[in-house]
Amino acid sequence: MTSLAEMAKQPGSWLDGSGPHSDIVLSTRVRLARNLQSVPFPTRAKAEQLAQMLPSVVAAAKKSSAFAEMAVLRSAEMTQQDKQFLVERHLISHDFAENSKVGALIIGTDESVSIMVNEEDHLRLQVLCSGRQLGKAVKLADKVDDELDASLEYAFSDELGYLTSCPTNVGTGLRASVLMHFPALVLTKQIGKVLQGITQVGLGVRGFYGEGTEIIGNFFQVSNQTTLGLSENEAAMSLERVVNQVMEYESKAMEAALRDAKVQIEDKVWRAFGALRYCKILPSRELVSLVSLVRFGVSLGLSGLCAIGALNELLVLSQPAHMQKRAGRDLTAAERNVMRAELVRERLWRR
Repeated sequence: MTSLAEMAKQPGSWLDGSGPHSDIVLSTRVRLARNLQSVPFPTRAKAEQLAQMLPSVVAAAKKSSAFAEMAVLRSAEMTQQDKQFLVERHLISHDFAENSKVGALIIGTDESVSIMVNEEDHLRLQVLCSGRQLGKAVKLADKVDDELDASLEYAFSDELGYLTSCPTNVGTGLRASVLMHFPALVLTKQIGKVLQGITQVGLGVRGFYGEGTEIIGNFFQVSNQTTLGLSENEAAMSLERVVNQVMEYESKAMEAALRDAKVQIEDKVWRAFGALRYCKILPSRELVSLVSLVRFGVSLGLSGLCAIGALNELLVLSQPAHMQKRAGRDLTAAERNVMRAELVRERLWRR
């Protein structure tokens, strides 16, 4: 595994736009919460107890094919910029970045599989896939989970299932989410009704970086809320049914938008693409808005634009900590805005 500075130059495979329905679904994530039977949960354990369990988890991970190539990053050795970089990378949570003193991140090949150690639970196993691939993500997560379970003794109840620090995760311990792009539903002012429907069936809606983050650029993270009483496959299938329905709503909204305002939409898309290719200063929020518009154009089938994968990558590679890792030094906001514009021009002109 390369250094964080090297990681800053290339995104994880889940951003490449190769997955099914990637025009609407940017990525799929499955996360399993697990705790060890012999160690108090992180909210109750002493620091030395949590530190002592890390070698066992690393040894178990080494036996899994998903970690044939791996890196172990300890929170105590990370700078705040390192942690922010990994949050931007979707590899650790804000809670881990802010509170974990004796935690670690284990990253597998191409970042598609990783483990947060000693966040809210002892282990948070994560799988990231491009596009809408809930079935594949659950299958891979189950496989790696079984491989870890062969070496680790999980806290498990025959009555309740896997035991977790938060009661809402008890049972399967599974959280599945899809990161979706709904520009047409926003444009046609149907998004409020759709989001209300999603929450009414027991799902959650969050921003680009999950819980506690705002929704910008028409990107919405939709996830399951219930883990008790459902199998992993049942939870994933329940989420997938809603995702499929919302995708259909977005597709119909695209048709309506093209029918009613085709020229105006194409004008906005091409203006956004021109701004990305020629800008000299580019704040991060403006980048997300411009990328959203160009992604909309790609979804509508406009020819001459860049690939979905290139746009996905820009959303992550242009974030503040990524900019500073690339530069090898701290940057002011103004310096980041200039460097971000350079990065965007470079990647879009070489397409």
